[in-house]
Amino acid sequence: MALLGALLRNRRPHERHHAWNHPRLTAPDTIEVTSRDFTHEHPLDLRHAGKRVGGENLSPHLAWSEPPPATAELLLLVEDLDAPLGSRPPVHCMAIIDPAGLQTPNELPAGALSKDDPAPGVTLLRPTIGRGYVGPEPLKGHGEHRYVFQIYALGDSLLNHPDRDAFLKSRPRALLDSIGSRVLARGRITGTHER
Repeated sequence: MALLGALLRNRRPHERHHAWNHPRLTAPDTIEVTSRDFTHEHPLDLRHAGKRVGGENLSPHLAWSEPPPATAELLLLVEDLDAPLGSRPPVHCMAIIDPAGLQTPNELPAGALSKDDPAPGVTLLRPTIGRGYVGPEPLKGHGEHRYVFQIYALGDSLLNHPDRDAFLKSRPRALLDSIGSRVLARGRITGTHER
């Protein structure tokens, strides 16, 4: 696998395909996202990596500054910006967060995005791979991968979508393409992982 990673070392999705650059997700970058488990642009601990590489698939702690008062819900999206296969970054986790349902305001504890036991206020959506939080499992020898944890403050509820069940089962890009809610603010933090 290290040979394959080395051969694909310069292959990465184009920046225009990152969710952050999606036209429906444009908003002021006024939400500050932090974590007790990692600092921006620094490595994620192995426990936050995928099980196939010795990790625990434990989603890291996340906290964010107060979103705008008109925020109905938050959309959380985690992308691997450096995956070499495919033209779009794979989505490692996608969830809707009801701010009123959180145990601690503006915060998710470690493990809150577990497929088997998501935290109160969290509705898991369909990511590119797996269900719930899927930790980093980059190709060995491919180099450092960036995992971007993005928070979007939505003016309307996605959970009240007219065709809710089908909408919530949509693949990530189809769901992003159909978001009709205005994004009021956004923020992100990036963790890295390399094998």
